[in-house]
This record gives sequence, C-alpha cells and structure tokens, in this order.
Amino acid sequence: MTLKINDLAPDFVLPDQEGKTHRLSDYKGKWVLLYFYPKDNTPGCTTEACTLRDAFEEFGRKHAVVLGMSADSVAKHEGFAKKHKLPFTLLSDETKEVLKTYGVWGKKKFLGKEYMGILRNSYLINPEGKIAKIYEGVKPAKHAEEVLVDLIKFQKGK
Repeated sequence: MTLKINDLAPDFVLPDQEGKTHRLSDYKGKWVLLYFYPKDNTPGCTTEACTLRDAFEEFGRKHAVVLGMSADSVAKHEGFAKKHKLPFTLLSDETKEVLKTYGVWGKKKFLGKEYMGILRNSYLINPEGKIAKIYEGVKPAKHAEEVLVDLIKFQKGK
C-alpha cells in the first residue's frame, strides 16, 4: 500500500518511551507530525530529534503534536528521550508492522551494501486525520523548520 496526500492516515496502537499506549486517532483535531527515524542515539537521528525538541514550543503554538517512531525498544526510547531532554512522544514499533504500513521499511544502501531499514520519512497529518504532506529523505537539521513553514501555509489555507 502506497500512501498519498489526502489519504486517511492509518491508525495504530503503540507504546511510547514510558510504556504508555498511543493511538493516532487519539490526536484527531490536531495537526500531527509523524516522523520515522532509523535508530536512537545515532548522529542523524539525534540531530533531527534535537531540532524538533528546540522547535517544540512553536509546534505547540501551531496546535501540532510531534510523534517520532522507530523499531527501537521502549527502554531504548526512554534512554534517548532522557539523554536529550525530548519533550515529545517516541513510539516503539519493534514488530515493524506500522513502519511497513507507512512504507518506511525498505531497502537502504550504505558503503555499497544493501540492507533493510527505516527510511527517514515523515507525514504531516491534518486535524481530520488525513495526510497533508509526505516528506521523503528528510534532512535532519532542516526538518523542523520545513514542517513549521508548511504548517503556517496549511493553517492559512494556502
């Protein structure tokens, strides 16, 4: 299944870094940045998480929730969130079912070797639960800024 703009974002039930269960449908009525990242405590993932952390208040002013997701365990997420003082939810999809549903589990290349892994993609989901924008091949240092600019455009109806 390939997700497209205006598709209803697939719902899910996953634990966060504290073991609390979250459903995407819990956030209906709010904008949601659902960002997928390969692994806790790696350079790119740390950069992305910290830029989102630094922009977290601005996301809140725009009535937007930030949800990060990887296949790391709840315990790994807990350590990552504490180490970097992340104020947002990190979801654990160890079975990779949600990752596959969103099309972010796929072939990657590193140093000429192919392997399966998590693609650095994100989905901006509108208050009705539909996909407003898909970000592929996200640049970690620029992602928060890029999403905030898009939120302003969408909220102004442009």
